[in-house]
Amino acid sequence: VARSIHAHSANAAEPFVAINCTALPESLLESELFGHERGAFTGAADRKVGKFQIANGGSIFLDEIGELEPLAQVKLLRALDIGEIQRVGSDKVQKVDVRVIAATNRNLEAMVAERKFREDLYFRLNICHLQIPPLRERRDEIPILLDFFIKRFCAEGKLATPVLDRALHDFVVNSYYFPGNIRELKNLAQYIAYI
Repeated sequence: VARSIHAHSANAAEPFVAINCTALPESLLESELFGHERGAFTGAADRKVGKFQIANGGSIFLDEIGELEPLAQVKLLRALDIGEIQRVGSDKVQKVDVRVIAATNRNLEAMVAERKFREDLYFRLNICHLQIPPLRERRDEIPILLDFFIKRFCAEGKLATPVLDRALHDFVVNSYYFPGNIRELKNLAQYIAYI
């Protein structure tokens, strides 16, 4: 959905940068988002351009935003509020113009009430709210997506496209719960393509 929003925007030719917030330890988050200067910390052998600067003019997708630690939330809020970033170890501020798309499977309103997510960041992000139902509530999409992913993985691996056993196909399409949503369906398609 995030890629589709970007692809159908006036800035579709500009960069689309996706970040999985759960994959970034808090100690590296600021460097990943905003970049760092050479020597800013141990191991910073070279200057690094951050994801916000790479996405400048385009879109940045912050997946699993509900997993951000409090300090990271503060740093992100500052960048969103004033449209400026500062590399770690630099005293220079850079303007950035990015469309921010954020996603989570958590209830951010409840997290705000429990003081686990900053209220000001929540309101800054919640400009246009899209509620996307889980895959199990969109069963008509499962066969289309399954076929698409299997064909894609087979094409990438130069493999023949398998024909699924009818019982397995019916189970996947009609019965399986898909707790991992589309990521799980994609992994299943990859497994089917390569077995």
